[in-house]
Formats: sequence, structure tokens, C-alpha cells
Amino acid sequence: MEPRLNLSGSPLAAKSMKYIASASRAIIDGSTLPTATQDLVLLRASQINGCGFCTDAHSKDLAHAGETATRINLVAAWRESTVFTDAERAALELTEQGTRIADAAGGVTDEVWATAAKHYDEEQLAALVLLIALINATNRLGVITRLPGGDYQPGQFG
Repeated sequence: MEPRLNLSGSPLAAKSMKYIASASRAIIDGSTLPTATQDLVLLRASQINGCGFCTDAHSKDLAHAGETATRINLVAAWRESTVFTDAERAALELTEQGTRIADAAGGVTDEVWATAAKHYDEEQLAALVLLIALINATNRLGVITRLPGGDYQPGQFG
């Protein structure tokens, strides 16, 4: 499978992708949101959106960081799993509702927000919201251009 468009070959796309990466890096480096939670959120949104490249990247990043195969494999079925903390479950639910905005018609419910707010402070909630928004944008770039999964190597983007 070949991508429809080489985003890194386009000066405009390459410049824009650097800004997206920079925004992501600001969250990753500047947040107290646990790294595992960040990676679980990135993986779950990528699974929902069907982005092969991002699903590949985030599952491999989790494994590289020492996450167990059981937890990585169960992200897609987190509701039916016992391996996630209550805080992680709240983040995954926020991710699902924030990703499935069109499906939910009302966006993120007050109940889901309140549950997340029990586990995360305001800065961590800001990090979650920003991560969810950025991964959804990134997933759309991957899906629209048919960026294939399978070849990602942990750390390849620095």
C-alpha cells in the first residue's frame, strides 16, 4: 500500500506537520499527565479512527516504554478489561467521546467530564483535551492520505 500523498515532500505540509509535532511535544514534555495514560489515549483514538500508521506507532511506543502486551492488546476492549486503573478508564472514555463527536451528537457528556475531573487536575485535563484533539487531526492526515502502518520504529521521530 502506497500513501496517496507524501506529506513530508510538500513544503507546506512538512511545515504544518512540524507545528503539530511541536504542539504534541509541548504537551508530552510539559504535562504531569502520566506518560502511560497519554500513550493509551493516543492508541485508542488511532484505533477508533482506523489510522494504521498511528495505531502501529502508538502500540509500538507503548511496548518500547515497557507496557505489557496484555494492556496494549486490550486497549480496544478496555471496558471489558480489568487491567486499567479507574483514572485510565476515565481518560479512555473521554478519548472515545471526544473522538466520536459526530456519533454522540452531544459531544462529551457532563458525566464523563466529571469522572475525568475526579482523577485529573485542570492542567492534566487540558493535556488530555489537547492530546485528543491533536491525535484526531493526525489520524485524519494518516487516513486521508492512506499512510500505511507496519514500518514504524520507536523513536524514529526523535
